[in-house]
Amino acid sequence: MPISSDSRKDTAHLNFPTSRRFPRQWRLLDLVSAAFFGFVLLFFLLVFSPLGDSLAASGRQALLVSTADPRQRHRLVAVLELGAQSATIEACSAESADHMPCEDPRRNSQLSREMNFYRERHCPLPDETPLCLIPPPDGYKIPVQWPESLHKIWHSNMPHNKIADRKGHQGWMKREGPYFIFPGGGTMFPDGAVQYIEKLGQYVPISGGILRTALDMGCGVASFGGYLLAEDILTMSFAPRDSHKAQIQFALERGIPAFVAMLGTRRLPFPAFSFDLVHCSRCLIPFTAYNATYFIEVDRLLRPGGYLIISGPPVQWPNQDKEWADLQGVARALCYELIAVDGNTVIWKKPVGDSCLPNQNEFGLELCDEADDPSYAWYFKLRKCVSRTSSVKGELAVGTIAKWPERLTKIPSRASLVKNGMDVFEADTRRWARRVAYYKNSLNLKLGTSAIRNIIDMNAFFGGFAAALKSDHMWLMNVVPVHKPPTLAAIYDRGLIGVYHDWCEPFSTYPRTYDLIHVTGIELLIKDSGSGKNRCNLVDLMVEMDRILRPEGTVVVRDSPEAIDKVGRLAHAVRWTATIHEKEPEAHGREKILVATKNFWTLSSASN
Repeated sequence: MPISSDSRKDTAHLNFPTSRRFPRQWRLLDLVSAAFFGFVLLFFLLVFSPLGDSLAASGRQALLVSTADPRQRHRLVAVLELGAQSATIEACSAESADHMPCEDPRRNSQLSREMNFYRERHCPLPDETPLCLIPPPDGYKIPVQWPESLHKIWHSNMPHNKIADRKGHQGWMKREGPYFIFPGGGTMFPDGAVQYIEKLGQYVPISGGILRTALDMGCGVASFGGYLLAEDILTMSFAPRDSHKAQIQFALERGIPAFVAMLGTRRLPFPAFSFDLVHCSRCLIPFTAYNATYFIEVDRLLRPGGYLIISGPPVQWPNQDKEWADLQGVARALCYELIAVDGNTVIWKKPVGDSCLPNQNEFGLELCDEADDPSYAWYFKLRKCVSRTSSVKGELAVGTIAKWPERLTKIPSRASLVKNGMDVFEADTRRWARRVAYYKNSLNLKLGTSAIRNIIDMNAFFGGFAAALKSDHMWLMNVVPVHKPPTLAAIYDRGLIGVYHDWCEPFSTYPRTYDLIHVTGIELLIKDSGSGKNRCNLVDLMVEMDRILRPEGTVVVRDSPEAIDKVGRLAHAVRWTATIHEKEPEAHGREKILVATKNFWTLSSASN
């Protein structure tokens, strides 16, 4: 049978020796296979052998270079979490020295302007966040210590002259040699906060411990809150990141409690009925806009019997007669008592009981539903109804709640929101008294010295750590994670301050904010309470902790030995020097304590 030409080709092909079939394809497959197995071998050598440590130590760390590729980022996190010793995370660029991931003007400028939505908190996805350490600015110095820092800070630590140039004539701040000087003034009190506070004292019980927690909205450089500290009034000052750029950064560098926030479309991250006094000095918040939505939010935050002070427009302000009339109309609708109108300053007192609503009013204001939780405030849209004071049981009103400092140790009514809350509160208070004594006496922490002024407790519970430091010259930001029991209201009831937060997102503050970061149960901050799986990773959390910690600042972590071991391995990657200690002798459980110091490095030293 004759064979076709096609069949001859097939037969000839099949008769080739095996080694000569498809020579180009086999060489390519060999190369790919060899490269793959080589990469796997290199990975294990880097992670599990001294070779990886020596390569990292010698500076050949191309594997740890952060890129915009999410897959590369995942590999970096995996390598670090597996414990590659001596590997360090790279430094970010010099332009990132003041970077706040969730308040990035470049990203937020693309968002809606309606109700200032674009100026609120908007966080990038983890894959969009570079895995690098924020460097200090060129010429950075260890901050001026408290109380001298209230009056002056190093110019080189935040060399932003805009506020000094624009507001210097109003007494905000000015440049003098290597310092920024703060005379204590503000737009509505150019002669100084002390004189302004004395004027308010004619109408409001500033002294005597009746008032303890205050909220200063649109605070500028927070001189009002800074000088209220002399009256034992602890003020949470807040303002957005705006054209002035660094107002909250200046406040924090001065050692004044402050927080980056914007009253736009969402509730502020505080529980209901927390502040004894709410203050706005030319904060330019349109309180009566959107059916008085912003006034309603202030009412949610203000404690019954508390004081609302608005200084500046529209209070008896030229060409703002309608706005001023509307403001008075909303206050009347909510049955606020007018205490005084002094020039461009108005002072109201909130009623002690439920608002006199429902009553007829031109704004259509109504009480919220009985089932509404007025303290839920994490990414929660502003409500157009008035929170019911009766939704919370117990002593809340100014004048009935204990005076400061007695209220610090008295069991707050809202401790009962936690199961067996009263007993748990007392036990927690005793426990933290022992722990803080151990921190000071055995761990040699500088608590109680001028070296530590700004402190954050990342998992504050009832604020026991802050309460045990009451005699020290410091302030403490108590953070209650949003997936934890709702204890932040009790923290405010005892005269302390704090915020809600989810630690799988960056915190709303500038870099180099805190002298000391404290956290109990660090792994619980990133785990889902239901499944037990991680919602985010420990690497990103520690990079964020490094961002908000000042150079030469201290980190204290309490957790299980296994968790402390993980933190200890990652400490080197974020350039901390860490030691591990046993818990205090009286403590139960398996806890250990890690104490770390953030090394003071610069971009020039990081590249060497």
